[in-house]
Amino acid sequence: MHNIQCDVAIIGGGPAGLAAAVSAKKQGAQKVLIIERDTALGGILQQCIHPGFGLTYYNEELTGPEYYGRFIKQAESLGIESLLDTMVLEVQPTGKIICVNSKYGITYVDAKSVVLAMGCRERTRANIQIPGTRPAGIYTAGAAQRLINRQNEMVGREIVILGSGDIGMIMARRLTLEGAHVVAVVEIMNYLAGLTRNRVQCLDDYDIPLLLSHTVTRIVGNERVEGVYVAQVDENKRPIGETEEFYPCDTLLLSVGLIPENELSRATDIEISAVTNGPVVNQFMQTSNPAVFACGNVVHVNDLVDNVTLESEIAGREAARYAMGSFPQVKRRISLETGNNVRYLCPHLLDIADMDEQITLYFRVLAPEHNVTITAKSGDAVLYKKKAVKVNPGEMEHVTFKTSEIPASSDCVRVDVTKEV
Repeated sequence: MHNIQCDVAIIGGGPAGLAAAVSAKKQGAQKVLIIERDTALGGILQQCIHPGFGLTYYNEELTGPEYYGRFIKQAESLGIESLLDTMVLEVQPTGKIICVNSKYGITYVDAKSVVLAMGCRERTRANIQIPGTRPAGIYTAGAAQRLINRQNEMVGREIVILGSGDIGMIMARRLTLEGAHVVAVVEIMNYLAGLTRNRVQCLDDYDIPLLLSHTVTRIVGNERVEGVYVAQVDENKRPIGETEEFYPCDTLLLSVGLIPENELSRATDIEISAVTNGPVVNQFMQTSNPAVFACGNVVHVNDLVDNVTLESEIAGREAARYAMGSFPQVKRRISLETGNNVRYLCPHLLDIADMDEQITLYFRVLAPEHNVTITAKSGDAVLYKKKAVKVNPGEMEHVTFKTSEIPASSDCVRVDVTKEV
């Protein structure tokens, strides 16, 4: 049995965990520990060898390894410790973490504050229940990315990709560059699920067809995938039988959404959002357990790693302040209300202290729209107003304002996205 004591313990060594750790150490936490189940830090960015990271955070274009490599250098220079190849089994409400390590066996970590940064996982075929046989050649897009980029294994030659998420579109380009033929990217919604820039750079530039309002209805094959049936869907997302068409292929990639990795969060008995399936947090990224903070894709699935970094820096900074006994004293709570065409807001609530803070609320819309006005209001006070040419569920939006602008008589802020008339 092995015991470790620290000020701030961070579960997850991906971009969120690394940014939180660096921020906590810079804030003054004496001992910061990262607990990571992989054998190296970096998380999903280890296999993201394509460029496109750091455009807003660093104002330059980096690959995934280049991006997280900068944070690892900072962590090493600051003396941040890491416990690799370690699986966390339980996070107790008191902050004690029980984990298992290949070197030490059962390990107990006593932390004054904890940051949850476990990221997310992909939806699988079982999650979306595609009928058909169970042959080889069906992968999640992320699994295929790891096989090609980290293990140098080709997954197939004739590829159909279900879902227009960012990983799926990026893999369409990657597979094409490796000599495979991507037959089509099939998306059940009538709009893109990922970033527009990925459609342009990964699909349009390589003449890869994108079939909106279509889905895979059946998988065919015995030992190996031989093809899939694809059909158009109606307004209720039900396949239209007479439009069904057979697409020969040897591989099906699934890019059908991400799920925040929150088994530990639920077991810690903190409040979970029914919309994002992540912890409910305030602007300090603090959960319903005051000693537990959360950041990154474990809270809500972000579109850019740059946003993950900014959120995680807040979580690390505030976790350090909590551990050192300098956390702000909350005076009142402000609820956040999703208005017209707003799916969720993150953070989920505001805990107002004496200091004046600049607040950034991130959100996704429910449906695509053109020529809209984004507003944040508290009572009759307009905190933020901006016109946008278009909004899309695949791309995050945000509003910013200062807590001093919220009227003293108000206990709610509402965000709306309305069509201009």
